[in-house]
Amino acid sequence: MLSIVFIGESVAALLALAPGFIGDRWVYFGLASLMTQWIILLTMGLLFVMRHRLSAMKPLRVSWIALGILVACSGIVATGAWYLMEMGLTHLDVSLPVFLVKIIMIALLVGMLGLAAFQNHWQARQLAVIAKQAELEALTARIQPHFLFNTLNAGASLVHGRPEEAERLLLNLADLFRAALSGRQEISLEDELGLAKGYVEIESLRFADRLNIHWDLPSPLPDIKVPALSIQPLIENAIKHGMEPSSTCVNVEIIVRAEQNDISISVLNDMPKNKPTVVSGHQVGLLSSRERINALSRGRAKLDTRIENGRFVAVISLPVEP
Repeated sequence: MLSIVFIGESVAALLALAPGFIGDRWVYFGLASLMTQWIILLTMGLLFVMRHRLSAMKPLRVSWIALGILVACSGIVATGAWYLMEMGLTHLDVSLPVFLVKIIMIALLVGMLGLAAFQNHWQARQLAVIAKQAELEALTARIQPHFLFNTLNAGASLVHGRPEEAERLLLNLADLFRAALSGRQEISLEDELGLAKGYVEIESLRFADRLNIHWDLPSPLPDIKVPALSIQPLIENAIKHGMEPSSTCVNVEIIVRAEQNDISISVLNDMPKNKPTVVSGHQVGLLSSRERINALSRGRAKLDTRIENGRFVAVISLPVEP
């Protein structure tokens, strides 16, 4: 509102400062400002009344409709202003048709400039959306093969010794990838946790009693949307960097906490004792997850990591929509 009012005042100032004008420029600026603000208020008021119908149209079509409304309101206000001034407020040395054409042409010129600026902005926004979508697809393409290779390796290790469990693993893998490759960018927290539990079941077949998974979930689960494939990579990293370098039992804990203003999803894993922490391996999972979570949530959610009491902690923080 303030931006549009400022633009209207700028147009009135340009008209008052135009060369060749004879008379009091302050009076002319006041009259031009009054007309401009009435045109703006009428135009925005009509757009507000029509907002439900306009919301179903394409943005560029709405911009052309807005231009038409601006020109129509300019004609109505110009006609009313001409008659008021002719009735005694002041006298114009110009006929109504000429005055009307001048005002409409000014409104049309300003509207076309605004329309061109909007079209450039819209095209830039569309290109940004396309670029972000390509970035998300690239990040997903980095995560999914990484998970697939690890899972197939787990299945290969079970084929000879435990063929029934290998078959179960492949069936779980099929169900898991059917959900992971659905193309949805956001899914419910319940579905995302179900995806993570499917992965945990696969890894439990691989590591048997060495892997101790603890789920600390509220009942019922919060009914919110989360970025798809955001929790599973964190659990994968917890298992990979907590379990694989260690020969003892490793605890991995998944905690969901629902607060008034946000929801936190924490994944904690024991770190190997007396062994160097592998950092490079976190690149695919954590960095890609952080970028995907930030992009899919449009910057509202974040992923933080830290080492606390000998445990590696990854926390996803999601704001609760009002």
